Amino acid sequence: MTKNGLEHAAIERRAKVDPFQGHDYYQIDDLLEEDHLLARDAVRSWVKQEVTPIIESYAERAECPTHLYKGLAEIGAYGPSLPLEYGGGGMDDIAYGIIMQELERGDSGIRSMASVQGSLVMYPIYRFGSEEQKRKYLPKLGSGEFIGCFGLTEPDHGSNPGGMTTHIIDDGDAYILNGAKMWITNSPVADIAVVWAKDEEGKIRGVIVEKDMPGFSAPEIKGKLSLRASITGELVFEDVRVPKENILPNVKGLKGPLSCLSKARYGIAWGAIGAAMDCYDSALRYAMEREQFGKPIAGFQLTQKKLAEMITEITKAQLLAWRLGTLMNTGKATPAQISMAKRNNVDMALTIAREARQIHGGMGITNEYPVMRHMMNLETVLTYEGTHDIHLLITGMDVTGLNAFK
Repeated sequence: MTKNGLEHAAIERRAKVDPFQGHDYYQIDDLLEEDHLLARDAVRSWVKQEVTPIIESYAERAECPTHLYKGLAEIGAYGPSLPLEYGGGGMDDIAYGIIMQELERGDSGIRSMASVQGSLVMYPIYRFGSEEQKRKYLPKLGSGEFIGCFGLTEPDHGSNPGGMTTHIIDDGDAYILNGAKMWITNSPVADIAVVWAKDEEGKIRGVIVEKDMPGFSAPEIKGKLSLRASITGELVFEDVRVPKENILPNVKGLKGPLSCLSKARYGIAWGAIGAAMDCYDSALRYAMEREQFGKPIAGFQLTQKKLAEMITEITKAQLLAWRLGTLMNTGKATPAQISMAKRNNVDMALTIAREARQIHGGMGITNEYPVMRHMMNLETVLTYEGTHDIHLLITGMDVTGLNAFK
């Protein structure tokens, strides 16, 4: 796009700003580049058209809107910060964060679809895979032709991934994979899984497993009361024969999966802001329209206290995410900094969801409004990809130099 074209698009964008949808209390837009804003508005528009009208129905039925996988690819939500030549978007990490923010304004489960595909499947193949693996898988993942999932968590090993029992044994031109993974987003519909397993030396290795390999199954987990519009399952490996060319050659140890989680946690730190924005927006609108004692409830002190605290915390989280994004763009962000942002922003969003539910009164528990769905979703976001307490200990270890995990 030409400079004149960007300027014209910027004018159109500013003319369409909805004051209820902005939430830019500290003019953070001034810190963003025009392509960040254009990406945000494009994804926001897609969410309004494709997600918002259907998400409550899908969540109520506990059904995943799998038809959106292709749409997520079309708006560039899969690996937006990976190179264009490998199926990514060629943008920076702030753009990636903003895209995650707008997707989670729609639903945490929709953001999870994209986050897993880009950060936990495409990213490790790009960073640790061979050139052949990159060419084979990444363009198809970026276009949505393939759906991927990430296998790290096990039934008995969540916060301690180093204790995993899933393992591979050398068998000539292949490895034999055995074990199981739990709580895996996208697994029942995934075409490939990036799985982490111990080799015979006890080293953790990454393995690309394809869905049609004999002995590989991915049963769906039923009965979830959170992330109900996201499909979640297990990964079960019973003597799965995986060709050696499917091993990620450029990493050994926990560094592999943990670096992927850092990328995904960064996206969550932005995404949670989107959920908080949607809850705040709904609460503000409701408070302006709902009357009691002859005036809108927005005119009462306690309601204003809630709304003022909401926008304050959203603004603080925006600044935290933006600064982290600038560090990501220059390769300076540490895992501990990412942990702080993930923990803070998800906790913030969950608190805002609960306060917004109170402002809505009884209507807040119905699916006429998005607040209860966000609240239930955020209960999962609070504990996945590192629990609330584990991220606190990561910060504690970083500032003291002492390991409290053992």
